[in-house]
Amino acid sequence: MEKIASFTVDHLRLLRGIYVSRRDVTPSGDEITTFDIRMTEPNRMEALTPRSLHAMEHLAATYLRNHPGWKDRVVYWGPMGCCTGNYLILSGRLEPADIVPLVREVMEFVAGFEGDVPGATPRDCGNYAFMDPAQAGADARRYLDEVLSDLKPENLNYPSAE
Repeated sequence: MEKIASFTVDHLRLLRGIYVSRRDVTPSGDEITTFDIRMTEPNRMEALTPRSLHAMEHLAATYLRNHPGWKDRVVYWGPMGCCTGNYLILSGRLEPADIVPLVREVMEFVAGFEGDVPGATPRDCGNYAFMDPAQAGADARRYLDEVLSDLKPENLNYPSAE
């Protein structure tokens, strides 16, 4: 089998940041961009906990799907299986710089969230109790403070193949 593109990224050199993971064109001709919202350095930093990622998924997806400027372009927000970040899929051909303000907004929302997590009920979620909103907030704050506050080109472009 051919190796998929995301497995060709050098995870030994990958930093935290916002990256274009892939671009696709749907059968109807619409372009969509998948972003890698990398919150920890793979294999070098502790991964995010699944409970934190689950809470972040509920909070970020709710925020994005209600965002006045972006809700019509949001296709998906969800955790990476490796627990080092999230995927954000948006309609259109976009670059990381195009969404930096949006990702900052999302992380500020998650970092400051108080109250009941949207959709965290037995009726609305298949594992509603498997969440840690406090840790999600702490993880979002760390990403804001340590990464999004001072983005550099290496936080917006995958490491080049060597």
